[in-house]
Amino acid sequence: MNARTLSAGLAGVGLIGLALGCEKGNPASTMLASRPTGLSPNFSASASNHHMRWDIVSIDFGTGTASAAGIASARANDNSKITLTGSGEFRSNPGNPQDVTGGGTWQTFDASGGATGSGSYTVTGLVSFIVAPGTFPLPHDNIGNPADGRAGLLVVRVAYSDGSEGSLVVSCNFAGTATADVFEGVTASKGRTGFWNRAAPAMGVDANRTAFHVID
Repeated sequence: MNARTLSAGLAGVGLIGLALGCEKGNPASTMLASRPTGLSPNFSASASNHHMRWDIVSIDFGTGTASAAGIASARANDNSKITLTGSGEFRSNPGNPQDVTGGGTWQTFDASGGATGSGSYTVTGLVSFIVAPGTFPLPHDNIGNPADGRAGLLVVRVAYSDGSEGSLVVSCNFAGTATADVFEGVTASKGRTGFWNRAAPAMGVDANRTAFHVID
């Protein structure tokens, strides 16, 4: 989550520059250096049997707190939009049981903003997860231990409640311009429609941010 996108909202409590998804900012490693040590940030999630959690997160800008139950959106070629909530767990364990769970809600809208559908979705399979560099940049974490926060790129298969199938891509950037190729937010497909154009995090707007945590 983006350091620049959170700057205005956190200024009042002296938390300038802290946010999940620092696509344009600097990592908050100095502040977090004093936090309790969790699992090594250098582990290879794509090659090990780590139990992971993913979330589309909500940010309290006044306190610098990350919580579950956020929203994120992406648009298709015709400017139609999907908005998602969600969380889940998995093991990045290629060739072995991956313990994939999770899901959330979906809403779709036409290009003019009119609602075209809604329901729930369930994660049905893990395609891949690759961890990215970075340190959890907020002072408060209601999801897990900040020391176990991770950035990265997750791809899962999903089944929608209306019978359609697709995929969900969850991407989280903690390291700012050091990993400028890592976007913050989500993209998805639903049936024939690819919602490829993610909505980027915006300053002071509680949307379009994600996080991963190591569970064990």
